[in-house]
Amino acid sequence: MPGKLEALTVRFKPKQALALSTLVPLLALAGCRSAGIETGRDLDAAGGAVVSVEPLASAIGARALAQGGSAVDAAIATAFALAVTWPEAGNLGGGGFMLIRARGGRALFIDYREKAPRVAQAGMFLGQDGKVDKNAVRLGYRCAGVPGTVAGLWLAHQLHGELDWAELVLPAAELAEDGFEVSAALADSIARHARELALCEETRRIFLAPDGLPLRTGDWLCQPDLAQSLRLIARGGRHAFYEGELARKIVAGVRGQGGVLSLEDFRRYEAVLREPLVGSYRGCCILAGPPPTSGGQVLIQCLNQLEGFDLPALPAGDPAELHLLAEALKRSFLDRALALGDPDFVSNPLGALLDKEYARRLGASIDPAAATSSDRLAGDLGGTLLPAEGEHTTHISAVDRHGCAVANTYTLEESWGAKVVAAGTGILLNNEMADFNPRPGRSDRDGQIGTRPNVIEPEKRMLSSMCPVIVERNGEVLLVAGSPGGRTIPATVLRVVTGMIDHGLSPAEAVALVRIHHGLYPDRLRIEKAAPAEVRKRLVDMGHALEERDYLGDCHVIGRDPSTGMLRAVADQRRQGAASAPWHP
Repeated sequence: MPGKLEALTVRFKPKQALALSTLVPLLALAGCRSAGIETGRDLDAAGGAVVSVEPLASAIGARALAQGGSAVDAAIATAFALAVTWPEAGNLGGGGFMLIRARGGRALFIDYREKAPRVAQAGMFLGQDGKVDKNAVRLGYRCAGVPGTVAGLWLAHQLHGELDWAELVLPAAELAEDGFEVSAALADSIARHARELALCEETRRIFLAPDGLPLRTGDWLCQPDLAQSLRLIARGGRHAFYEGELARKIVAGVRGQGGVLSLEDFRRYEAVLREPLVGSYRGCCILAGPPPTSGGQVLIQCLNQLEGFDLPALPAGDPAELHLLAEALKRSFLDRALALGDPDFVSNPLGALLDKEYARRLGASIDPAAATSSDRLAGDLGGTLLPAEGEHTTHISAVDRHGCAVANTYTLEESWGAKVVAAGTGILLNNEMADFNPRPGRSDRDGQIGTRPNVIEPEKRMLSSMCPVIVERNGEVLLVAGSPGGRTIPATVLRVVTGMIDHGLSPAEAVALVRIHHGLYPDRLRIEKAAPAEVRKRLVDMGHALEERDYLGDCHVIGRDPSTGMLRAVADQRRQGAASAPWHP
């Protein structure tokens, strides 16, 4: 096996062990101090923990904790590692949001969402027939927004990092250089997108075999260009990505293929601090993200509506409960479509939307026994609807021994973003321009939205549904959560929050609950196939048109177990995932 043996001891929880072959590549990490790391699906988080979709990345984050790092350090190290091991969503060429509960309880929110290039304009993805060019808006170099990930992680480190920056980046660089064994989940992802990945010479060279076939489970993936890019970032920090050699290479690679990103776009990009949204639900404090993500608005507005119903009296997963969740989601998504956008361009009426009295009026419009049609709710909006948001985001939850907590969600938009790599960098680029409303004034019943607040403008951040959340009870962290899933994200997080607060479930039980989603349009209730037939029938009888999905979301959480009072780190099993923590007897 390539690489250098290092003293990283990985222990496994009984009955929850990950395959040894999955963790063996950790021995190839350079510069690793002796540190015992426990990895499994459901772990005690007494000394801190990290949970993500990918075991190698989670273990790298846990190693940062073992070395005395903060939860912010752990999240940063995990995020860089995911750019190597989970390229469908882990990234350097995308963006996202980080919610931090610092020591002492102060909360802050880092917005590192991508921005439109300075030459972008409304209608830039419309064809001569006035319709959206669906290929141009999602594939190739032109649909990339200015990446924010490196700036966001750098700002988080400047504020609450305790380890040296290079210590957090170099493990990912070593992993990219030495390589790792392709997991079944990664092989499946490559295979599902192989046709589009093959359209770009650079992407094809990295992720497909020499014969053009997708890499398979057990193949060894090395990414030397990405390793070099990570080394530049480790050495030069934010400057290397936005103003140094790497910025010049990215821009040259993009513009050489018809893209419009410029050095000035990179130079002007800044991650920004915003005030988190703060809500309350049955005595708990809800910390969530503000625009340009809509996830916090949808989540808190739903909780405000649901507070008027006796959910604790209903069994978890009862059709009556799922119906109420769906109806609250419809109403919250209508307000999202009508009002929200980049706060640097749009005045978001959050005070009105999150007002408890307003929620009571919305709740009063919910019939507990029958679905309200989306057309009836939406009025004029319902006739005039952007392709659905990409569902292939990824989330990291982290806590440390001092009570600092991080919920970080970031993305390339669709799985593998624009399916293109900037030549010589190994960096996959996002297709986030698809998250704007590309056809101003045009909405329809299929889910396309054309309302003004999220129309393309130069240097504007596109609206998102990401929903990193931290829940507190009695001054202690109760839950750290988030998920991929595009517009389904707030519904996934809502399901876990209500499972723990309303039903007193353990973190693992709340993650395992059957999930639903309703985003107003299309007027269909998405539901996981695991839902019992009787539940599905009763929802249909209430007037819901069901759309079955294999799974919704991929929610990796750290939550307080009501039976023990201890924090537990839980990896969702809908795809793959791992919780990792410093070993303690």
